[in-house]
Amino acid sequence: MTMIALQKKYITGTTIIAHHPGYPYMFFKAMLIVTRSVLLKIPLAESRMITTNSPITPTYNDEDEDENKSGGLPGAMMTKFLEARTIMIFGGIDQKLAERVSTQLLYLDHVNHDPIRIFLNSPGGHVESGDTIHDLVRYISSPVAMIGTGWVASAGTHIFLGVPKEQRFCLPNTRFLIHQPSGGAGGKASDIAIQAQEIVKMRERLARIIAEETGQDVERVRKDIDRDYWMSTDEAKEYGILGTVINKASEVTI
Repeated sequence: MTMIALQKKYITGTTIIAHHPGYPYMFFKAMLIVTRSVLLKIPLAESRMITTNSPITPTYNDEDEDENKSGGLPGAMMTKFLEARTIMIFGGIDQKLAERVSTQLLYLDHVNHDPIRIFLNSPGGHVESGDTIHDLVRYISSPVAMIGTGWVASAGTHIFLGVPKEQRFCLPNTRFLIHQPSGGAGGKASDIAIQAQEIVKMRERLARIIAEETGQDVERVRKDIDRDYWMSTDEAKEYGILGTVINKASEVTI
């Protein structure tokens, strides 16, 4: 059965409207539901559904406890944050988080090009997942204010550096960490050698990005990331990672 036929057979009667500004996003989510319903033979009515009660952004059923949580937030609250053009990145950076944040960034940029706020609290994680968010923040047309809180570490710092310095904010008690990438290598000796080479190349790439975004000499960055390099807000500002320490929401200006 073709995608068009699936759309006609399974989407008819739902609340998805083609002229709604969020239609591409909603159709994609709906087709995921339809595909699961067809493959697993689950009645469509029992599948997790996406609706369009909001004129701005799709909402989610609170029953979807796995897919529709953002930083521990239930779907209804996540919808309210999206309406406010606010994205939460809390916890380890992985593929699932990168997919969720990428979807939200692209959706908000599709709706309009008003500013987006990202609150970031992360110990780091998967480098390529961080790369995705870092690059998509630059890819979209909407300006992004990055607001650090708690700790901004490792791959989290990489995401933080995805916006210009004047758009990098943090709350007073935030800590920052830069260091070289690490990873476990296993398998054949030749494969281990290849993985080691890739880590070295990744280390150099990240060092150059940090140097470019902070104004530091790349030689200093290479030395600093050789071990964990922690910074307070004052130190991060002096280093060039941080733009402005804020105490109030009104101080975020882009």
